[in-house]
Amino acid sequence: MSLSKRMVAELLGTCWLVFGGCGAAVFAAAFPQVGIGLLGVSLAFGLTVLTMAYAIGHVSGCHLNPAVTLGLVTGGRFPAKEAAPYIVSQVIGGAIGAAILYAIASGKSDFSLAGGFASNGFGAHSPGGYTFASAFAAETFLTFIFLVIILGSTHGRAPSGFAPIAIGLGLTLIHLIGIPITNLSVNPARSTATALFVQGWALSQLWMFWVAPLIGGALAGFFYLWLQPSSTDNPDVRGRAEDK
Repeated sequence: MSLSKRMVAELLGTCWLVFGGCGAAVFAAAFPQVGIGLLGVSLAFGLTVLTMAYAIGHVSGCHLNPAVTLGLVTGGRFPAKEAAPYIVSQVIGGAIGAAILYAIASGKSDFSLAGGFASNGFGAHSPGGYTFASAFAAETFLTFIFLVIILGSTHGRAPSGFAPIAIGLGLTLIHLIGIPITNLSVNPARSTATALFVQGWALSQLWMFWVAPLIGGALAGFFYLWLQPSSTDNPDVRGRAEDK
């Protein structure tokens, strides 16, 4: 598959992730009487990745996230020379998703960006009032775990065809944990997309939602590469370890 086609797939997939996940938060999280709440928004993010993994996974690998791309590079699963084009496509796709979301949401008479537009934040802009240190630790660790799930479920020894389910449910779980802390990012493209519209505090805090997920993703790649059995290991032990 050509790089240009894979870039378009990444753009579309990230557009859907931002529109679907952030759209659930903006449109439906607290909708009168039938609001979907934290659980619903978490499921929405997980479902965007699950559906796109089946739709474009065979085209681009369905990264949809600069931290995922970096983690796959450090884990030896993706060529470093293609990381920048993927990341650029993800950021553009996320911005397009946020633009579509804004175009629809702004059609409501009482719509205001003051509500945060599902942007990520810490301190005064954390849903639960969590500090910068707490937010940084959460974003780093949860991204690390997310990448471990991705690397493990897509391993050659993992059950075939089930990776999108594990990844989608993994993203749902970390949103259930992280939304009260930062509105959960673990994805610099997703954070950038909404911050471009909110501007102000969202842009001033955006750097953290690049740095922490990229650190977590990179560390997960190195960790999973180290975790794999070496060629000097006993073949019997190696086989059993890889089967788990």
